[in-house]
Amino acid sequence: MVKQNVRSSSPRRRLIKPEIYGGVLLMAATVLALIWANSPLAYIYDAVFNYQIGIESDYFKLEEPVLLWINDGLMAIFFFMIGLEIKREMLIGHLNTAKKASFPVFAALGGMLLPVSIYLIFNHDPVTVRGWGIPAATDIAFSLAILQLLGRRVPVALKVFLATFAVADDIGAVIVIAAFYSESIKWIMLLGAFIILALMMVLSVRNIYSKYIYFPLSLVVWYFFLKSGIHPTVAGVLLAFTIPLNRKMDVKTYVQKITGIINNFRVSEEEDKKPVLSHTQLKGIDELKNHTNKVNSPLQQLEHGLHNWVNLLVLPLFALANAGVKLKTGTGIDFRLALIIMVSLFAGKTIGITLFSYIGTWLRIAAIPGGIQFKNLVGVASLGGVGFTMSIFIANLAFYANPEILNSAKMGIIMGSLISGLTGYTWLRMNTKEPVTEN
Repeated sequence: MVKQNVRSSSPRRRLIKPEIYGGVLLMAATVLALIWANSPLAYIYDAVFNYQIGIESDYFKLEEPVLLWINDGLMAIFFFMIGLEIKREMLIGHLNTAKKASFPVFAALGGMLLPVSIYLIFNHDPVTVRGWGIPAATDIAFSLAILQLLGRRVPVALKVFLATFAVADDIGAVIVIAAFYSESIKWIMLLGAFIILALMMVLSVRNIYSKYIYFPLSLVVWYFFLKSGIHPTVAGVLLAFTIPLNRKMDVKTYVQKITGIINNFRVSEEEDKKPVLSHTQLKGIDELKNHTNKVNSPLQQLEHGLHNWVNLLVLPLFALANAGVKLKTGTGIDFRLALIIMVSLFAGKTIGITLFSYIGTWLRIAAIPGGIQFKNLVGVASLGGVGFTMSIFIANLAFYANPEILNSAKMGIIMGSLISGLTGYTWLRMNTKEPVTEN
């Protein structure tokens, strides 16, 4: 019997845990939002997320309700992290060659086209047809959290496939948001944003990076996008592409330099009892920080640093603010719209991802990664129907002017995500087994 090695040093493998915990918090925040929005304290829920906060002076005013600060501001950070993942995957990851990218890209393509087609085929209402982008999305935090519940039954290759096709899916979602869910464009603001982005890209190409330069410029770009009519979360993705990937120092040189610093730190027992460090030691600490910054990839460092904040704070806050579907409203729920979204997410994703993956392999354009059985792919395809965060985000953009329709769309998203998650989990539970290992 062969011992299965489930360890991996890839960035995606190391970052799975925060997404799992984030998925659990997402579930908790969703349940809390549903209970809160339908309880006697619902008026507090509305008051909190509609409360206006901002900055105002004689020359500048930026004031928005808490809900929009979350959806336009904090979610821009989420999309920035997505952009970092996309750039990394395209340059050095699973999307850096046509051969590597083909299988997850085929899966993502099917996972977008079929759900959208189902939505448009059954939805002829000119008011709600604008929501066609809702079932095209996949929530990576939720889907990975469900997959992790199966433990070692699920091979690492299957988890990596889910994460990779979700990144490819995110690329499509960003394009959809930018192209179809932006308002009338103010070109002056957009021009200003792209001039700054071009400057940041020049710095990136020259491998020049400083948070003291990039952060204020990023805020200005975000503000310009906010006022331009294109959703500011798109700015988050574009800003991510200006972050350098390459390190300024190789690991071998770094080890040599820190070894010299450590040698200078060696002191006698008597000197070690002093309450302060020597000048040489202080200088060594400064040099160590400088060398550590140089050996770190700015992109990798930011991606690693943001994962906990995004998955454990930003996304749960988004769920709390947006998942409060009011089931006792006087106008009621448009159950037809909710049903169409539910079917589009569940059936569209499951069939679309499975079918296009098969077509890709049948045409010999794509190949199933090692360690994945096709029957297990069906379960992961079903998990792709867990659209939650991204689907609700697109629903907000599509129906922000009509709270009744938005409420119905959110119900369909929650139902579709729940059914997809349960089906995917059950399918994988029945079609996988614990690996046998040698002691």
